[in-house]
Amino acid sequence: MRYADHPTAECEVHIEADRDRVWDLVCDIQLPARFSPELRRVRPLDDTVPLTQGTRFEGHNHHPFLGEWRTISYVVELTVPSALAWAVVDADGRFGGGPPDPANPAATWRFDLTPDAGGTRLRHGVRIGPGRSGLSLAIDRSPEREEAIVRHRLAELRSGIQDTLDGIKRLAELG
Repeated sequence: MRYADHPTAECEVHIEADRDRVWDLVCDIQLPARFSPELRRVRPLDDTVPLTQGTRFEGHNHHPFLGEWRTISYVVELTVPSALAWAVVDADGRFGGGPPDPANPAATWRFDLTPDAGGTRLRHGVRIGPGRSGLSLAIDRSPEREEAIVRHRLAELRSGIQDTLDGIKRLAELG
């Protein structure tokens, strides 16, 4: 898999809680930072509660190889109570992709919720690109290793996604 293929990573979990309860948790844009190994904190940029299409928020991330960086995210899909997606842009031009543009995101993240056996099936995933990201920098340094670099990054992302899902599941089932 190559970067230009817009690789994806996703995981899902069954939660013994109704969809409205799970929806309330996934709409808390600050919640993933509690569970993610990379996302350290989130700050709303717009005073829109509940979320609306176009709502913006700032993310602060850390990775052992990239250090710290900042992103801006835009809610690009909002279907209450079943889908939430946001496009992530390189807020500071650190990865060389030109001005931040949600139509050309570094990644697009999403949650999908469906009723499932008296509870909720929660799917969480990411689509990489088409805009540049930290992954682009790694590929620039070793283009001959692109497929291995992408595979490694997808494994890291899946692990973080599963951590986030497990955290949401614990909170939702606690009531």
